[in-house]
Amino acid sequence: MTDPDAGTVGGDFRELSRELCEEFLGLTTVVGRIAFCRPDGVQIFPVNYRYKDSEVVIRTSPYGPLAELATGADGVAFEIDYHNDLLGTGWSVIVRGRVEAIKDPGSELTSDARPSPWAAGTRTLFLRLTPESISGRSVKRQ
Repeated sequence: MTDPDAGTVGGDFRELSRELCEEFLGLTTVVGRIAFCRPDGVQIFPVNYRYKDSEVVIRTSPYGPLAELATGADGVAFEIDYHNDLLGTGWSVIVRGRVEAIKDPGSELTSDARPSPWAAGTRTLFLRLTPESISGRSVKRQ
């Protein structure tokens, strides 16, 4: 319930367990957003991904803006989320850590660990985000 005079909104806000966050990462979607800093500011890109063996794997172009992460970058964030407007519910999971190229995807990744990109073009660069932290939140409107 909303009190327009006080600016207070009622609802249920909860932290998600790491186990539930990993379940959402592995089972609910194939699209997320990767965020990292460049000298010209924060960059955020939608990407297809897979979560396998406690790592986020992204398949992208070796010529695109994410290619600069191939040499290794710390402080990268990855996020997935879900919301249901009719029910007033939603959740968000954020993975933070280091990203770098997978040198030999043919031997390092099983076929079910390889994302299937939606975007056209050459997508031969595989990036691995190794989590330093995984957190999530859920909300339910009252």
